[in-house]
Amino acid sequence: MMRRLLLSGVVVCLVLIMAVPSLAATAQLVMATGGTAGTYYPLGGAMSQIINSKVKDVSVSVQSTGASVANIRMIENGEVDLALVQTDIADYAWNGTEMFKDGGNLQGFAVIASLYPELIQVVVREESGINSIADLKGKKVSVGAPGSGTEANARQLLETYGLVYKDLAQVQYLSFSESAEAFKDRHIDAFFVTAGIPNAGIQDTATMHKIKVLFVTDEMFNKLHSKYGFYGQAIIPADCYINQTELVQTVAVQAVLIARRDLDTDVVYNMTAALFDNLPELATSHAKGKEISLEGALTGVSTPLHPGAEKYFKEKGIVK
Repeated sequence: MMRRLLLSGVVVCLVLIMAVPSLAATAQLVMATGGTAGTYYPLGGAMSQIINSKVKDVSVSVQSTGASVANIRMIENGEVDLALVQTDIADYAWNGTEMFKDGGNLQGFAVIASLYPELIQVVVREESGINSIADLKGKKVSVGAPGSGTEANARQLLETYGLVYKDLAQVQYLSFSESAEAFKDRHIDAFFVTAGIPNAGIQDTATMHKIKVLFVTDEMFNKLHSKYGFYGQAIIPADCYINQTELVQTVAVQAVLIARRDLDTDVVYNMTAALFDNLPELATSHAKGKEISLEGALTGVSTPLHPGAEKYFKEKGIVK
């Protein structure tokens, strides 16, 4: 009897010992996204669910952050493993320009894939008398969270119209949700959002105020694009927001998924495959999933691909 008990104990110990490496092998990854009222956070959650269900031994959790600029710094510092960022911000970081010029090149990241266009949306009240970005002179404006991609876009777009921050009555650095609240309470006259459409923060304001999104003309786009080549033109279709009865022409950058440059090649390959082999599932999980495609996976990408993603796209004929 005692011998049988001893043998049973040995078997249990062996099972536990064998199980430990399996648990330890699971890659616990963190994805930096954006504010909870933006697009990055819920889309990141949808992507993480697919990865977690399709990729063995990988677990991705989502973290709300200050978005693009903050995300690249977090990748560089090893605080997160994956992140959603704008193509323009990735370009600035890689080349050490704009908000990264004092800290040097940040090249600890690599691109997994381009996802969808992020439209620069400038929101005002319909009765405000503000009909152009040039009309923001002397107004109270939120230009986005400190260090965010939205703030960089706001500065560049204002510059295109001959304005700098000192030309505004007041500049506030607010997240999307903070901008929406300040706008609803009439503490600001306008706010910038760089995000996919429709944006939850803008939708929220449209339930309380009749809003309009400012139009960017071809002339102003050409002027902007001649200096910042990563911008493209984009359209906000009619009825995207409440009472927005006509389409609005604006400009856009791309949202991309990046990873730590030193993240395991096989892990990144498997995550890339999980996302692009299951696009219908992603499309049902989040509206932005409908805009993600294999054909558009390299759109706007000006910085290096991660070897794991490159391997997948080579197999699919996207990378030669």
